[in-house]
Amino acid sequence: MAPSARPKRRFTGPRVVLLSLAVLGALVSAYLTWTHFAGLTPVCTGSGEGCETVQSSRYASILGTPVALLGLVAYGGLIFSAVLWREAGLYLGFLISLVGTLFSAYLTYLEIFVIGALCQWCLASAAIMILALICTSIATRLLTQDTRRSD
Repeated sequence: MAPSARPKRRFTGPRVVLLSLAVLGALVSAYLTWTHFAGLTPVCTGSGEGCETVQSSRYASILGTPVALLGLVAYGGLIFSAVLWREAGLYLGFLISLVGTLFSAYLTYLEIFVIGALCQWCLASAAIMILALICTSIATRLLTQDTRRSD
């Protein structure tokens, strides 16, 4: 079977999952960005003090840019990679989700060991980014297996 005639169904599942995760992550990041610029405290379960503590810490911005806005840009990149898909889109999505996961791990470290508070929205975003990394890893693996078979 010619490479262009090969069925693409194998990648439909990971693509839809990645797109769904990216939209969800973008919503979380958009909400946190909005609360930052509006000067509001994010709504959290329980006392909600963790979110306020994290969002008002010096680590909530990098060079004057809210970390949530960086997350929004990253999730926008994941949406773009899911729409683009093909080989370039897969690798772009993998790169964005890898960098996002590493950055989320760093921010979670700061929350636990430096700030001493946990933001539920931030943890949700970190979990979404980890799931996006898993999704793009699976899709990249499927792509490399298909490439090896067609060679």
